[in-house]
Amino acid sequence: MTMPANSVPETGNNAVLGESPTRTPVLLVTGISGAGRSTTLKILEDLGYEAVDNLPLTLLPSLVIPALGNRRPLAIGIDVRTRDFGVDQFLHEIDALIARDDLDARMVFLDCDDEVLQRRFTETRRRHPLAADRPVMDGIKHERRSVVPLRDLADMVVDTSQLSLNDLRRLLKGHFALDVEASFAVFVMSFSYRNGIPREADLVFDARFLANPHYDEALKPLTGLDARVAKFVSDDPGFSEFFQSLTGLLQPLLPRFQNEGKSYLTIAVGCTGGQHRSVFVAEELVAWLSKNGQHAGVMHRELRDAETRNEKN
Repeated sequence: MTMPANSVPETGNNAVLGESPTRTPVLLVTGISGAGRSTTLKILEDLGYEAVDNLPLTLLPSLVIPALGNRRPLAIGIDVRTRDFGVDQFLHEIDALIARDDLDARMVFLDCDDEVLQRRFTETRRRHPLAADRPVMDGIKHERRSVVPLRDLADMVVDTSQLSLNDLRRLLKGHFALDVEASFAVFVMSFSYRNGIPREADLVFDARFLANPHYDEALKPLTGLDARVAKFVSDDPGFSEFFQSLTGLLQPLLPRFQNEGKSYLTIAVGCTGGQHRSVFVAEELVAWLSKNGQHAGVMHRELRDAETRNEKN
């Protein structure tokens, strides 16, 4: 499964999960059928949440009754396949949860490109829940129209079109991990413009102006993780000024993002093939962030087999 995760700014309820020991984290996981809700719930369960899927909306209030005394964080899957599902009723229940002082409630919306969804349903030979006797694409389009209000009000939108399973796990852990102190984290990723800009990116930088190792036959099969490619790119007369300007821009921005209540920032660096220049720049950026005491991680979207490194304080 390839997944953006596309993260959008948190709305309204900006408290960081785990911020207060008196508030129980509750994640409502919804979105487009086939976008990865079941996988998301399994990952959240691994992170320490009690996962409940396909919960009827009428039972949602009883699951989070304060008198029950269950303080374990909850991840609840609800979408069009859920009995008695209705967008208006769902929004009403969410508003009620957000209004409670004992809960830290958020909604995560999983999205995906129509073509990718169609391929997933075709490959698994599953029917779309809203297209029992019609083409899959009819069900996808009908569902997308009906859940627009949920997507617009979600605290976080994750587009799974180009995310691998490991990428999704890393993204969810960065936002919703329970076993770490609340902190501001930065995630840097390299990508190829040919395959599209990552929708989860908060900031995007273009490295295509740098000299391209692709045209050097000795460097072409290598990546930005290799020392020879790194030297080639860093020797470009424009690299030093570019990198200084990049870090100079980020230096004052990072604390501002943190002060606004954002707990996770995704920075994307792109080049033509996503193999050389963007990979090297992303690695250098993570090294700079870590050197400056910032919790940071890196992923190279086009290098699925490359080692992903997480830098910590």
